[in-house]
Formats: sequence, C-alpha cells, structure tokens
Amino acid sequence: MDHPGFFDRSGPFTLTAIAEAAEADIVAPGDGDTLIDDVRPLNVAGPRHVSFFDNRRYLSALSETSAAACIVAAQDVGRLPDGVVALRSRSPYRSFARALTLFYADARHSKAARFAADANLGMIHPSATLADGVVIEPGAIVGREAVIGANSTICAGAVVGYRVVIGSNGYIGPSCTVTHAILGDNVILHAGVRIGQDGFGFAMGNGGHDKVPQIGRVLIGDNVEIGANTTIDRGALTDTIVGSGTKIDNLVQIGHNVVIGRHCVIVAQSGIAGSTELGDFVVMGAQSGVLGHVKVGSGAQIAGMSHAKDDVPKGARMGGTPAVPFGDWARQVAAVRRLGRLRSDRT
Repeated sequence: MDHPGFFDRSGPFTLTAIAEAAEADIVAPGDGDTLIDDVRPLNVAGPRHVSFFDNRRYLSALSETSAAACIVAAQDVGRLPDGVVALRSRSPYRSFARALTLFYADARHSKAARFAADANLGMIHPSATLADGVVIEPGAIVGREAVIGANSTICAGAVVGYRVVIGSNGYIGPSCTVTHAILGDNVILHAGVRIGQDGFGFAMGNGGHDKVPQIGRVLIGDNVEIGANTTIDRGALTDTIVGSGTKIDNLVQIGHNVVIGRHCVIVAQSGIAGSTELGDFVVMGAQSGVLGHVKVGSGAQIAGMSHAKDDVPKGARMGGTPAVPFGDWARQVAAVRRLGRLRSDRT
C-alpha cells in the first residue's frame, strides 16, 4: 500500500546542518556539503540517509550499513565501513533525537483529527480563555473558566474541565480528561490520559464505607509527558504534584497526594500509592510499585517488577519484592536458583 505517512518531512539538509542540530562533529569536515534526505535505521539506510549507533547488539548492522553518515560515539568511529561519514557525539541517542526533530519537526505530537488553528470545532464555554493559536478539534469540550495557553492543541473528544489551566504549547490527546488540574508549558498527554479524578479515599466501617471528599488539585510542571491511559488522582486536601521534565509511560497509576520530583522516569504499568514522595531523577522500571507514605530519595532506581514498602535512600538501586538493595536482591535470586537446582538433583 502506497501511503504518504503521518508526519511532514523537511529537508534535504547538509551534513553540516545536521551535525549542528545534533550537537555532533563531522570527523571529515570536507563532507559537510553532502545532502541528506532522511533518518533511517542502520540496516535500511542508504546513500542519502543518516543513521545512528548506540547499542552493541547492532554491531553487525553497523559494519554493514550503507548510510551516507552515522552518529556514533568517539570510540566507535573506527567501526564504520569505508565511505560512511562519522558524526561524532558524546551522546549518540540524544543526537539522533535532535537530528530526527530537524527532519520531522511536527512529530513531537501525535496526530489526531488535525484541524487548523482557526477551526475550533469543539464545544467551548464562553467564559473560557483561549490564547492565540489554540486548536480545539471536533468533539472536544472546554469547560467554564478554563484557560488554555498559546499554540496548545485539544484533540478530538478530549475534555478540559472547569477552571483547568493548560500552559502554552500543550498537547491534550484524543479522549483525555483533565479536571481539577493546572498544567505548565509544553505538557504532552497521550490518548486516554485521566488527570484529576477522585483519589481513592473511603472511611471504612462495618456498616459500609463512607466516601471522603477529595478537594485537592493536580499540579503538573513544564515539559512533562504522560503516556496513554495513565491516571493521576487529585489530592485529598493538598495537591498531587508532578515535577517539571518528568516522563511517565502508558498505564501508570499515581494516587492522591503523591509528589513526584523533576525529571523522573516512570515506566509502563507502574503504580505509586497515595502520599508517596519521589525525589528528582528517580527511575521506576516497568511494573514496579511504591507503597503509600514512602519516600524515595533523589536519583534512586527501582528495578522492573520490584516494589518498595519502606523509604529508599538517595541514589539507591533497589530490586525485588519487597525491594532491597540491588546487590542483596541479586544474591537472593542466586540463592533461590541454587535451591531449585538442589531440589532438582534430589528428585
């Protein structure tokens, strides 16, 4: 099937322009005028393409690539085939991302109905404030007294609730709901994200469970990206907070009054129970979790499928359930394997 693709490609660009955008150096500067049409993987790149190498699993593809140029670390320049220009970078993957952005500037946001900025085909309450360049796609709803910053997009079927504030250059994906929340600039919510619903608060008793009103907010900093179908509950009395620069994957649950620091990474299917605090640059692997009222120090890492029930020190690496320091976890796993082999030998 011949398909035009979903994103608009710019270019061609010279290697000099690509190197500048990617913050890389051309090892053979005389090749700077070479024109490049696109960015491609090593195994399919051709003589008008730039590629990148950042994973030892692809050494064979690197040695056989037909790309015109390749973004590599300094120690890998000598691995390139003859005729492939090296773009030397301290961080090849980051440079690749910047080169890709040069060619596909509009790919930062997914495409939903993609209507023009002046279309505004959704249902907008007359008291709402929309800055210049805001796009409201078909079926979207913008509630009373909502404020949406310049050049933000509210995609088809999304709901922006009463008095919600969304900063500039925001992207609220299709079928998202944003209520009781204040979002900073450059925030991306992918399809189906739910922000600001009730926290899970009930006063339990023998005669039934009384609902505890949740009157807090969700505060999301600048440059936060939140994956599809992730949910973030509003606070009970105080706020649920997501710090600037944090990246959250799909299908993550964040409970009420959670405080997440700056530039954290939370991978798919993880869960953070209420009133937990994460410092800056915390990493949580896939399907990991943190119990309520726990504090995780800045720079800590929690391995995939691991669950912290106690406070985690700053910079610690934790694994297992319940999570323990990574070295202890590795010894536990090894011990269980030895026990399994011992039992197998006896039977």
